[in-house]
Amino acid sequence: MLSRAVSVPLILGLVCFLPAVIAAQPGSGVRDTAYWLQLVLTCYAGARLATMILSARRRLLQGVFWMFVYIAMGVAPFAQVVIGQTPTPMVGPRSDLVTAIAMILVGCAAFDLGALLASRRPLRRRAAAAAAATGGPAVAHPVRLRLLVLLALLASGYYVMKLGGPAVFFSSRQEISDTVAQSGVASTESNVGSAFLKGFGTVPALLAFLFLTRRLVTSRRARRSPSTVLVWVALAAVNLVVNNPISNARYWFLTVLVSLLFTAFPSSAAMYRTVLTMGVVGALVLFPYADRFRYDDEGYRPVQSASVFEPLATKDYDQTVMFANTISWVETRGHTYGRQLAGSALFFVPRAVWSGKPEDTGVRVGEWMGMNMTNLSAPLWTEFWVDFGAPGMIGGLALIGYAAARTDRRYALAVTRAGPGPGSVLAIAAPLIAGYTFILLRGPLLQAAGKLAIGALCLVLITTFREQRAARRR
Repeated sequence: MLSRAVSVPLILGLVCFLPAVIAAQPGSGVRDTAYWLQLVLTCYAGARLATMILSARRRLLQGVFWMFVYIAMGVAPFAQVVIGQTPTPMVGPRSDLVTAIAMILVGCAAFDLGALLASRRPLRRRAAAAAAATGGPAVAHPVRLRLLVLLALLASGYYVMKLGGPAVFFSSRQEISDTVAQSGVASTESNVGSAFLKGFGTVPALLAFLFLTRRLVTSRRARRSPSTVLVWVALAAVNLVVNNPISNARYWFLTVLVSLLFTAFPSSAAMYRTVLTMGVVGALVLFPYADRFRYDDEGYRPVQSASVFEPLATKDYDQTVMFANTISWVETRGHTYGRQLAGSALFFVPRAVWSGKPEDTGVRVGEWMGMNMTNLSAPLWTEFWVDFGAPGMIGGLALIGYAAARTDRRYALAVTRAGPGPGSVLAIAAPLIAGYTFILLRGPLLQAAGKLAIGALCLVLITTFREQRAARRR
């Protein structure tokens, strides 16, 4: 579907054509330093995304990273600069926007540097030595996987019953939030209870479904087992209720969709390239309109626009302008020196126990701005900047680039060779993290930490390194 025969038009489209079309849009934007820096960032991210799409090896985490940067911090902010509108007001001077764009560009370069360093280190010998020392690669223990399936069914069932039945999951996200508030698991002081209810009601079901999907895709014996197929069907029905796009945030549904596609087609280059390419099209055309089910019919306000680029400038993609606002906030309040990241890492501690627990970075900046609606983004660049400034941001993104590249290399080896088989933990974890990257990059981290921790806990509990025993179950 996307071979090297289309490499030239793909690169020209992402790097040249789309930015040129945006630059030609009418608007009141000023072509100053911010304009040219944003144009450079858009072209740079487009070139790196094209490299990921055309790569002979599937680079899941890096590909999703550059897709997010290209859309949310490249194309959309460039349209905002040209049209002269932003979804969130900018309270500081124009120079803060220039600093934000420059720091995003520097952070992208740091991510690339980390990925380059990872590519210089040998992988196969170290991976083989680690596997030999532990008895084999990480796989899902058969008995523990059955317990995960049982946990998923019980937790999702409790989640559905707590909210009054399946019907509420097909109404709107506003209805879900209201029902959770009425259930008594959340309070005005802390959202830990509701976070755990939603997390355990959705994440184990998704993980169990992904493991069963991989087992059916890679094992002929599993496809011939009626019990395995029936459990897969049951988990599919559960996920249709608790993880559908109506009752969940768009970014979480993207996580579900991306992880499922990469799990069901682990070695398909066409699927990998199609997901990254169509992701750009979907983000431009569909994503701004995909909040139809955020509110009920009375609260929904349809988008009125004469251009496909106008929604990019008026809603959703506020990452760059929020970085600029955060820079203004830090200039008045100072850096927090690890406090915000500590709050995200200790998300599970209730505010009743930790009275000074930090709020979401987006919430704190939004309250400082005087916004009534404080559900604002705080991209990963912002989280590092708030705590440690430019050095912390550069170092943090370099480490993330290094970890992403190493994980991509291990994943590529796992899916292109015989690998650890149907129960491979890495074959499930890498697609799940790739999908969840949208949420981590968008931020705030405090909101994203809950489901990430629950997923990690489930993976740790079912993981074993005894490959031979697991192989007999294939």
